[in-house]
Amino acid sequence: MSLNQLEEKYYLKSSIRLEPYNWGWYAWPQLICPTTAAFNILNRNLKLMESFVAMPEIHKLAAIDPSLMGGSFVNLDESSVPAVQQLIDETKENCQELLQLADAITQTDELLRTHADGHSLENLYPLVPDCLKGRVELVYDANNHPTIRFIEALIYDKFYKEDGQAILISDTTQDYRPFVLSTPKILHHDECKLNLPFSDERIDVLAKLRFEAMPLNKIYDLFTQDITQQMILKEMLTKTPPYLDKARNYQGDNVRVRYFGHACILLETNNTRILIDPVVSYQYRSDTSRFTLNDLPDSIDYVLFTHIHDDHVLFETLFQLRYKVKNFVIPRNNKGFLLDPSLKLILKKVGFKNLIDFDEFEELNFIDGQIVGVPFFGEHCDLNIQTKMAYFIKLNKTSFLFAADSNNLESELYQNIFQKLGKVDAFFIGMECVGAPLTWLYGPLLTYEIKNSHNQSRRLSGSNFGKAWEIVKMSQSSHVYVYAMGQEPWLNYIMALEYSDQSIQIAESNKLIEKCQENGIISERLFLKKEWYFK
Repeated sequence: MSLNQLEEKYYLKSSIRLEPYNWGWYAWPQLICPTTAAFNILNRNLKLMESFVAMPEIHKLAAIDPSLMGGSFVNLDESSVPAVQQLIDETKENCQELLQLADAITQTDELLRTHADGHSLENLYPLVPDCLKGRVELVYDANNHPTIRFIEALIYDKFYKEDGQAILISDTTQDYRPFVLSTPKILHHDECKLNLPFSDERIDVLAKLRFEAMPLNKIYDLFTQDITQQMILKEMLTKTPPYLDKARNYQGDNVRVRYFGHACILLETNNTRILIDPVVSYQYRSDTSRFTLNDLPDSIDYVLFTHIHDDHVLFETLFQLRYKVKNFVIPRNNKGFLLDPSLKLILKKVGFKNLIDFDEFEELNFIDGQIVGVPFFGEHCDLNIQTKMAYFIKLNKTSFLFAADSNNLESELYQNIFQKLGKVDAFFIGMECVGAPLTWLYGPLLTYEIKNSHNQSRRLSGSNFGKAWEIVKMSQSSHVYVYAMGQEPWLNYIMALEYSDQSIQIAESNKLIEKCQENGIISERLFLKKEWYFK
C-alpha cells in the first residue's frame, strides 16, 4: 500500500459493532467487580463450557429450541469444542486468583453460618482466608444475621485485572446474536480483536471514528500492527461520511422525547439532553425501523441508570458514547455486599468519569428542570439490592416518571411519592410481570443451595395490570407508556425473550393500555421507535 493510500482518511462504518469481552465472555457489570466476577467465572462460565465440551450436541439442540430460550445452553456447534476447551484452560490459568477469591468467600460464608451465633465475631477474624484478611468486615444485621462486608476498593486493588479485556469489531449483517450470558465468544475469521483495557481512551477514539475521519496509517498505529488484523480492520472502514440527520441535535421550544428501544429514552430541550438506560442499535440495512447510534446528539448532559442489570447498564453502548457524556447519574447503593456491588466503582474501573451517585429523593437541578431520585421496589427477587432507582424528571413544564421495572409491592409507597412530588404528566413503566427465577441471574453468586420453592417464588418481575393501574391512578398521568419489554429484535442477545400475543406480559400490558384509553389517557406499548413532543 502506497504512502498516499495510507494517508487517506477513513470513517468507521455505521454498521460496525464494538463488543466488549472479558476472558472470552461478553462483558457485563458482574464480570468487572472482582467478587461477582469470581463467582460468575466459577459457577456460570466454567460450568457451562465444561458441560458443552462433554455434550456439545445436546447444548446446540437446546440452545436453538425457542421454548428453552435464555437457558443454560451454549449456542455453538461441535466444531467449537477444541476452542472452548482452550478457553477453559486459559480461564483456569489466567483467573486463578479470582477462583481462589470465590473459594475464600464461600469459606468465610460457611464460617459465619457455622460459628456466628450472636456472640462477638472478633474471634473469627483469624479464621478468615488470607487473601481476604484486611479486606472484609464481619457484621451482623439488626436481626442477628451474619454477613460479610467487602472493602471494595481493597478487593479491586488485589484482584482486579485488565488482562482479559478486549473489544471485538465486526460488521452487523443481522440483529441475531447468541445469548451472551450462556455462550462464550469464539473469534471468527472476519472479526478483529483489539486487546484494549476498557479504560483505554483509544476506545473513545474508535467510537468517534464513526463521525470523525482519520488517516489510515494513524488508525493502524493506534489499534494494531498485525498485518492480518489490519486487513480485517480495513474492511470495516469507509471513505464515505456517515449520513447524519440534522434533527439529531434538537433546537425546538418543546420537550422532544425519542424512544430508542427497550428502556432507552432520550429527553431533549434547547438546553438539556437526558438519556436513560442507553441500549442502542447500530445503523445497517434492515426491514425494522429504529433509531441508532447515529441519531444520538453530539453532546449528552446526563445519562441515568435505573439499575445494574445488563439490559440497563450495557457496556457495548456506553463505551461508544462515553466521550460525549458530561455526567453519569448512578443509584447510590448499599456498598460492600456481594449481591450489590458498587456501580460507581465498576464504572470508574472501566474508564468512566463525572459520576454522580444519587440517593432517593435527592435533587439535581439545572437551567430548565430537575431530576429527582425515586424509590424502586421489586424486580430483584427480594434481595437487599439498593443499586436501583426510578427517576422523576421535570423539563420546562412537563413532568415524567421513569419507573423502569418497578413492581408495585406496596401501593402506599406511590401515595407517598406523588404526595411529595405531585402529579406526573407522562408515566413510563415496564411490565415484565412474570420474570425469571432468582437463580437465573443471581444463582452463581449464592454460596448456599436455595430451595426450589423459594427460587420459583422469588422472581425478576415487574408490575402486572392491577399493580400498574394503581400507580397510574395515583400519578394522575395524562400519558402512560409501557416500555422496557425487551421485544426489539436487536436485544435478543441480552434479553432472550420472545413474546406472543398470548404471553401474559403482553396480555397484562394490553389490559393497562385499554384501561387507560377508556379513561381518556393516551397510552401505548412502545416498540422499535417513536418520537413525540410535550410543551
